[in-house]
Amino acid sequence: MERLGKKSVDAARPAAVAYRVWDADLKGFGLKVSPRGLKTYFVWYRAGQGRTAARREYTIARHGEMTPEQARDEAANVLSRVRLGEDPQSKRHRARSEMNVAALCDWYLQDGVSLKKESTLASDRARIKAHILPLFGRRPVSSVTTADVARFLKDVAAGKTATTPKPTTAALKAQGLKGKALAHADRRRRTDPASKGGKGTATRTVGLLGAIFAFAVREGLRPDNPVRGVERFKDRQSQRFLSAEELGRLTGALTDAAAAGLNPHGLNVIRLLALTGARKGEIESMRWSEVDFARSTLKLADSKTGARCVPLGSAALACLQGLPRKTGSVFVFPSESASDRHYVGTPKVWTRVRATAGLSDVRLHDLRHTFASFGVSGGLSLPMIAAILGHRDVKTTQQYAHLADDPVREAADRTAAAVAGAMGATDNVMAFSR
Repeated sequence: MERLGKKSVDAARPAAVAYRVWDADLKGFGLKVSPRGLKTYFVWYRAGQGRTAARREYTIARHGEMTPEQARDEAANVLSRVRLGEDPQSKRHRARSEMNVAALCDWYLQDGVSLKKESTLASDRARIKAHILPLFGRRPVSSVTTADVARFLKDVAAGKTATTPKPTTAALKAQGLKGKALAHADRRRRTDPASKGGKGTATRTVGLLGAIFAFAVREGLRPDNPVRGVERFKDRQSQRFLSAEELGRLTGALTDAAAAGLNPHGLNVIRLLALTGARKGEIESMRWSEVDFARSTLKLADSKTGARCVPLGSAALACLQGLPRKTGSVFVFPSESASDRHYVGTPKVWTRVRATAGLSDVRLHDLRHTFASFGVSGGLSLPMIAAILGHRDVKTTQQYAHLADDPVREAADRTAAAVAGAMGATDNVMAFSR
């Protein structure tokens, strides 16, 4: 145990489960590290006299909002109040029980999102600012009803909160974003769906509101979640799977695009999306250190669902082996303007390629659906597809279940033919006596 300082706090690395690092100088003061790497200063104390008194954990601030020294001073202040007979945590809870939705959102973003990625948090902040605060911000947390949420859903869908905020890159950096998270948020800021109305935005914002009120329930601010039971709009995006003929047209379009001088990074990202079923962000931000040629595996340290391994087929390996490496960059597809960033221009290239291929209704993400559809049609089980695609919940993979009908039917045909062969009959039909 040592005194918490910048060096020791920076050295604290995330583990599979949350853990605490204690300060050697001030008893009860420490740092909590979440599996996602979120670092929060806190102080433990007992509310009352004796060892049987209830123990409290008082959250001070996130690392970055305070220095270790500032957090230690605040912890010492809390402990001084405790010695005077005060219960700071209970006092905070009483104040929070009377809080409005705006204050709840601030609290949720500080303490309720330890498992969320920074890029997801950027979207959450935008949705809160654009939709939740204008309609619910001043409402007491305890006053929001299910009927209120149902009206909120309709109002957001109708565009009553539609805005088009344009945060600068500097503003995104000020939120603490960096690296891949910054590039992702910067790419989305011009067309951020959180700033617009529509049924899709309404459904996603109500989902976020449900998470916020679930946090309120856990913290004892109210007994129920008013979002529960609100029927949301169905996702109108239809599944799109490319046929073998369409994949052939796509291959031809990629060849033509290469001859026309389109960005090779974008073209190779598209090829790898089709050959791996990976997500666009996973391929664009891929690092050479994550590619294991010996084991034919892409070991992603940070994907949408956390660390995962993507199996690489021979075609994907051949594509990767043929790519040049840029000196000074760790990325397979480095940015042309900065060696410490990765390429993000695939959507622009895709627009040209799909037009040439006559696939104007196909999205980049449909290549992932297509990979899954070929796997299911080839006889792979849904759990196997889930493992390959990195689905955290197998329910996500159920959307491909209907595609298993053809291989099952073919297997039944082969089995019936074998039985018929053993019986010495093929097309014979037994006649019923009349």
